[in-house]
Amino acid sequence: MLVVLVGSKATKLQDRVMVGQKVYETGIDLAHTSRTDDREGPIEPVECEPVTRDRVEAVLPRFIGTVMQRPPAFSAMKIGGRRAYAIARKAEDQSQLPKLEPRPIRIDDIVIESFDWPMLNLTVMCGKGTYIRSLARDIGEALGTGGMLASLRRTRVGGFDIAGSVAPDDLPEKMVQDDLQPIPVELLGSD
Repeated sequence: MLVVLVGSKATKLQDRVMVGQKVYETGIDLAHTSRTDDREGPIEPVECEPVTRDRVEAVLPRFIGTVMQRPPAFSAMKIGGRRAYAIARKAEDQSQLPKLEPRPIRIDDIVIESFDWPMLNLTVMCGKGTYIRSLARDIGEALGTGGMLASLRRTRVGGFDIAGSVAPDDLPEKMVQDDLQPIPVELLGSD
């Protein structure tokens, strides 16, 4: 889900919209890793023993609250004025990837939706700036397994949720002012 703001009045509210809680549905592959922490990079199998759901449940609480998270090497974070992904794309191997400093992020809750080794499906409620790819990697590291994002779907941003969204194919070919709706004040974030 992507919140699209149109017009100068609406775009000025972008910071208030994006500060709200995000909700993601994500699939994590615990048997593989990737340089990009998702399916976009070269995928490597990891030799490890399958873990149990009980073990996963025991590890997840350490990621809830305000925690330090290292952004993925393939991110838009800047290093010396350059985007990390631009540096990472030139890296010939894992050892040459940029190492970004951990930073505080907020994860409000993590719910296991299903677990069938090696696929772990979660719903993650978090604050702005949380990298779900990094969470997948970090959960795998905590379990002593692989950990990469296999799927990701954002279902909520602040007061905007997937139930009230419009698919791109359902938008008019040419939008006019009457197609736009004002942002209700109750949908603006206040975090």
